[in-house]
Order: sequence, then C-alpha cells, then structure tokens
Amino acid sequence: QVQLVESGGGLVQPGGSLRLSCAASGNIRNIYTWGWYRQAPGKQRELVARITSFSITTTFYPDSVKGRFTISRDHAKNTLYLQMDSLKPEDTAVYYCNAVPSSMTSTWGQGTQVTVSS
Repeated sequence: QVQLVESGGGLVQPGGSLRLSCAASGNIRNIYTWGWYRQAPGKQRELVARITSFSITTTFYPDSVKGRFTISRDHAKNTLYLQMDSLKPEDTAVYYCNAVPSSMTSTWGQGTQVTVSS
C-alpha cells in the first residue's frame, strides 16, 4: 500500500508562485520515477513534471510548463516538491503526485487545488 498526501495549493494571482509538497509513504522503495499530475475541470489528468532518481537524477517537463515548474525530491523525507513560478490562469487545476506510471501505486491522494486568478 502507498499513501500520498499533497499540500501547498491555494489561490494566487497570475505571475505568482506556489510550492507544492507531497509526502509519500508505504511500499515506495522500488519506485524510482515520480511525477506531478494535474486535472482541470472537464479535462483529463495530465503529467506536468517527472523526476527519475537512480544513478543520476533526470527531469522532464512538457512544453506547457517548461521553464516555469521545477520538480525536486527529498529522499530522506520521502517528499516530492513542485515549485511553480510565473503561474498562468490555465495552470488552475487539482494537482496530484504519484509514481510514473501511476499504475505502480494503484492509488491517488486527495490532491491540492491550485487556482490562478486575479
């Protein structure tokens, strides 16, 4: 079993920043790739950042957030972070963390709401 608890969301003005956190626990020892996903109303859930930590650490971002979002991981705390800068209204969504692919955990946390609005 894996437990995922996201936090750090909120209401922010366009151009602002937020830092999301995700505490992971349970059977996560063999999960090397983690990601942040988001789901906006009426849209499918999408992956917005991915980090793989093995012999080296690599990251991936889709064009929609590249240069604005930064994913990181604290192994000692089993915590995943997403630093979001230069936020846009289209970034409004519920944000989730999970393994990549998410089927590795068979679960989702409650997510954290991010609203970008003036």
